[in-house]
Amino acid sequence: MTATHPAHAHATRQAWAGGLMTFGAVMLMIAGLLDVFRGIMAIASDDIFVNTRNYVFQFDLTGWGWIHLILGAVGVLVSFGLFQAMTWARVAGVGIAALIIIANFLSLPYYPVWSVVMIAMSGFIIWALCVVRRDDEIFDPFERPGHDI
Repeated sequence: MTATHPAHAHATRQAWAGGLMTFGAVMLMIAGLLDVFRGIMAIASDDIFVNTRNYVFQFDLTGWGWIHLILGAVGVLVSFGLFQAMTWARVAGVGIAALIIIANFLSLPYYPVWSVVMIAMSGFIIWALCVVRRDDEIFDPFERPGHDI
């Protein structure tokens, strides 16, 4: 039975953490762009959405459009911080993904398939951003070992 070398295990953990951060950043950017498009659709032409009667969380579709547009735009901006592995971006990314889940749950009757897809994507974003521990250094693919700037 062979033991794993500690340096190899640490390098593997760094690569895993960096990969998850990149995954979270890409997924947040995609979810943000999709939410922006959904917002634009609701603001410009709300006749493509299902109109549900007697829904508890019923708002004007233009109002939902603005909510999704703002959440999507903030999500895209936060994803740029995630590409830089900024700690504030991880916290904000989890928060924005949670708000996207809530907004899509509340607007579920208006566009159900899209809402379910966005809820699932946001769940993966939260997972990817929360699984990286604070003590794991983020792997930088552009960093060359032994070449400090």
